[in-house]
Amino acid sequence: MGMSAEEERALSPRDEEWPEAEKAEKLARGAALKWASGVFYRPEKLEGLGQYRSRETQRNNSIQSRLKSTVQSYLEGVSAGLEQLRSAAQEVQNVCQDLGAARWALLDSADRFQGLQQMRALMAEHVQLASVVQVLPQLFSVHEVFSHTLQLLHGQHLLEAHAELMMMEHLRDDILSQLHLRGLSSAQTTVLSYFGGLQELNESLAKQLWDIVGSSLRLVREDPVLFVTAVRIIEREEKIDDTLLLEATYLPPGRPKGWKQKFYQVLRETITGAHFHATRMDAEGPGLARHLAALQKDIVSELRVVKDLMAQCVPAHYNILSVCTATYHQALTSHIQDILREDLDKQALFLLLEWALRVYHSPEMMGHHDLLPEVDVSALGPLMSPELVDQTERKYVVKVKASVLEWMQRTLEVEFKEWFREEEPETDHQGFFQSALPVIVMQMLNENIQVASLITDSLQQKVYKMALEELEAFLGRLREALVHCGKEHQKDRTVPKYYVSYLLAMLNNNLALSSSVSSLHPDAARREVPASLRAALERTQKKACQLLLEELLLDLQPLCLQLPSRKWLSGSQLVGSMCDVIDKYAKDFSRVRKPIFTLLLTESELLVTSQYLRALMQKKMVCKSEEERSQLCDRLLQDATQLRELFCGLGLDRSQQSLEAVFALRELISLKDPALLSLEVLGFITKYPDVSDEHVSTLLELRGDVSREVRHMVLEMMAQHPQVLPEHYRPIFSTILVPAPELPFCLRKGKCA
Repeated sequence: MGMSAEEERALSPRDEEWPEAEKAEKLARGAALKWASGVFYRPEKLEGLGQYRSRETQRNNSIQSRLKSTVQSYLEGVSAGLEQLRSAAQEVQNVCQDLGAARWALLDSADRFQGLQQMRALMAEHVQLASVVQVLPQLFSVHEVFSHTLQLLHGQHLLEAHAELMMMEHLRDDILSQLHLRGLSSAQTTVLSYFGGLQELNESLAKQLWDIVGSSLRLVREDPVLFVTAVRIIEREEKIDDTLLLEATYLPPGRPKGWKQKFYQVLRETITGAHFHATRMDAEGPGLARHLAALQKDIVSELRVVKDLMAQCVPAHYNILSVCTATYHQALTSHIQDILREDLDKQALFLLLEWALRVYHSPEMMGHHDLLPEVDVSALGPLMSPELVDQTERKYVVKVKASVLEWMQRTLEVEFKEWFREEEPETDHQGFFQSALPVIVMQMLNENIQVASLITDSLQQKVYKMALEELEAFLGRLREALVHCGKEHQKDRTVPKYYVSYLLAMLNNNLALSSSVSSLHPDAARREVPASLRAALERTQKKACQLLLEELLLDLQPLCLQLPSRKWLSGSQLVGSMCDVIDKYAKDFSRVRKPIFTLLLTESELLVTSQYLRALMQKKMVCKSEEERSQLCDRLLQDATQLRELFCGLGLDRSQQSLEAVFALRELISLKDPALLSLEVLGFITKYPDVSDEHVSTLLELRGDVSREVRHMVLEMMAQHPQVLPEHYRPIFSTILVPAPELPFCLRKGKCA
């Protein structure tokens, strides 16, 4: 089954030329061998070898016959194609010969075409003359048409006049377009001069149109025909403009006219001029209120006319209602800004804010049921920008502040005059002294805050802040008035006659203000009082209490000056007299409410204690014997007990009293053995840490039996045990000044003991 050497040599060039064929043949041989080995792997299968060979031979013959048929059909197609190519080449050659002949023929006849140029020029001239002849009747009648059109305009036959005007413009524009195409610009000037009357007619028609548009709101109610005619003419011109802009290569003079935009402009100017270009109006509250009310009425009325009547007279794409709404909105925005440039009072500023922020969007104006839903100003933005609103609110607050300041000053002046009346202040149903001051002040501030709440929350907050600031300033002026009244009373204690009563009334007034301030806050959940205002109220209360205590002190001082003395030791009624004075003032203090009454009792008790101790430390007396020290201790016990019982009877608890210092002082003086003074003084300064070395020295000196060594030891002990004032400690001794010791007389160059 192998191949001969000749066959291999014959196939080798093909294999070299077609390596793929060699690879395919090898694959085919391998596949055949694999198949044969699978079929004839047993000897008994070799019997069917002849059948297999015969079948494969038939199959090969069939494949070869199909291949021969296919190759034959391909060869026939190639032969036909070659024949067609030969035929096409011959035809191309013939065409080239014919084209060459035509070229030589054209070159021979080129001179003859020169004569046709003159014919072409004559033809063009003939066409032009024919066009001119066609329009000559119209050209000769131009001025007659101008006159007729002018008569139509005077008779307000606007549609007919506009039709003739369009005809004349069309004629002129055609002529100008032809001249433009032929580059005859010099002739265009002649044409424009000939048609010069068109400009006058255009201006006359436009004037009538804009007069009609300016009276459109009246015409659509009385006779809408003229307005509809004007809109139809404007629409014609708008279509001509659009056509020329889209299609024409030459724009005639005066185009585009833009009459639709002019229609909107005139309508806007009419609306603006009718309501917003008036002479200078009254900037005061009543005048501005009338002006705003008139604007509200006119704008709603005119928008209803636009919606119900004018919108039916113009095409829908004009959006006439939206245009008019936007015009009113923009004009109002500018008008409000112009008004705000004036120096408006607080009423006018309030009216303007209320009108712009509340009324304008309400059902009484732009939210009117006759205008909804077509009219919607929410998309146009606010009448007043947030910045302008804030600026206007600040102006309003400044005006309100000036008004509040003036009213508070008047109230304070009236109150100050009442202090010098010859009768007691008025009382409430519980018998407490009072005046109308807190009611007037709080009512004034609260009314302004409530009025501001009708506009915006921000304005309410601004007015609230201003109110607190003014109340704080007012309290400062009130304190100054109290000081001035106190000075007048020091000059003459009979003026004012009821000085104490009015001071008590002021304390009640201050308490009323303190309890009412929180109600001013706009937010009920956040009614805290600012720290600065609380401090101002406390300062006012302290000032009134101070003046009352000074008055009490003036009555106590003559009695305290008699302490200590031998007469006092022997059983004087000085403390009894002091109790009478205190009781008298306590009865007056009962005309104030309880927290202030308790405060006054506490401060009075502290004052009495400090004055009593101060009198003891004035170095007026020194005990000369143990008997005198015993008398002094008894007197101190009796006085302190009497004063303590007095204040307890007035309602001041013993834990709130400072008279315990007198009892402690008595223990210090009653000590029998001076050597134990260090321990006693240590307990004393521990209980009263504001006691100084000078205080202790004075008290030891009051005993009269303390040696220099003991005193030195006590002071050294105090130096070793410095005291720190605890929190909430009420100082007693720190307010008591000890007289400076007198220096002994010294000789020159001598040494002081």
